[in-house]
Amino acid sequence: MITPTNWRKSSYSDGGDGNDCVEIANSPTHVAIRDSKTPADHTLTIPTGAFTTFIETLKDA
Repeated sequence: MITPTNWRKSSYSDGGDGNDCVEIANSPTHVAIRDSKTPADHTLTIPTGAFTTFIETLKDA
């Protein structure tokens, strides 16, 4: 995946003190996720087709 430039804050991020900020970016083939407090650190990249399954699995955890 090419380094995404279209990062946006997740609508599910905590609106309070900003400690739970998750940003996502997407391309036609992948969705990337990162911590907005440390954007230069690690990014999790998931194929678009597996993203819904990934989120549903997290909800069940």
